[in-house]
Amino acid sequence: TPLHEKRIAAIHRGTGPRDIDAKDIKWFSFDRFLQELAVDKGARLVRDRVDTISWQDGRPRIKTRRGLEQDYDLLAVAVGVNSPSLKLFQDAIPQYQAPQSTKTFICEYKLGPETLEKYLGDSMHVFLLNLPRLEFAAIIPKGEYATLCLLGEDIDKPLIKSFLESPLVRKCLPPEVPPEPPPCHCSPRINTYGAVQPFGDRVVFIGDSGVTRLFKDGIGAAYRTAKAAAETAVFAGISREDFRAHYWPKCREIDVDNKIGKAIFALTRIWQKRPHDLRGIVLMVAKEQADKKRAPHMSMVLWDLFTGSATYREILWRALHPGFLSRLVWNVIVGHVSLIRGKLP
Repeated sequence: TPLHEKRIAAIHRGTGPRDIDAKDIKWFSFDRFLQELAVDKGARLVRDRVDTISWQDGRPRIKTRRGLEQDYDLLAVAVGVNSPSLKLFQDAIPQYQAPQSTKTFICEYKLGPETLEKYLGDSMHVFLLNLPRLEFAAIIPKGEYATLCLLGEDIDKPLIKSFLESPLVRKCLPPEVPPEPPPCHCSPRINTYGAVQPFGDRVVFIGDSGVTRLFKDGIGAAYRTAKAAAETAVFAGISREDFRAHYWPKCREIDVDNKIGKAIFALTRIWQKRPHDLRGIVLMVAKEQADKKRAPHMSMVLWDLFTGSATYREILWRALHPGFLSRLVWNVIVGHVSLIRGKLP
């Protein structure tokens, strides 16, 4: 990590990998943990699936699959883009258009603590490979498992195969791990563009169903949008115009930041196609990590870009710093010269 205090907590959202035995589970579901916090604060949990959404005297009415029916003053929608329930809200609220999304890939390799320590250590490994439609990928150690994430544009089997066959990726996995997805894998969708008008009279969409951060933590954006929605409902009102005036600015702020993120990743793709220039970035990071007195310009930019620790606006601002740009140009030149002289592989 660029600085000693920069750490990541790796968690499992639910019960964990598919192939794990119930008696071997050593963690608590993070989703369940958050749910129980809400219940402890007074939330009433109904374990049922929403079947229909309608309107009664100007108020939203929810009917569940088991027949429970109730009207509400305010409907806060917090479903993911992978949930079929999102279609129900699109039908009931015509002005709402769901976010655009793309397919990703996530899988879990059970390697064991010793193998994980040998090949991955306790660090997240990020890959910027020159593969079509791949923005970036990461392998993250979690207890006995290694989680592989591929993010980009409609990740499919040929792209997954090309990634797993890459020599750089093979170095981070034991030889006995085949270059194919393990039994525990999935292809969830993530947002690429936010929803159109994620609010209405007595209804507001938060998190993934509204606006979330591009390629980043969904829970962070969910918290920010939920806070903005709650403040609007309590201090302003629950009409469409109330949410437009007080809730929509927070969504727009995230949306603008995502546009900056798209521009940054477009530049990243250019670097991916220029491996000789990419050596300059690697060289710059290596120097920063070797000399703790040196300002970690590139280390911090890459850290925040791939962990979501800062907004894309902040990342871009730091990348435009004259000191950052001068060091980058210098290291690219040094990388090219060293390559010509045969001092770099």
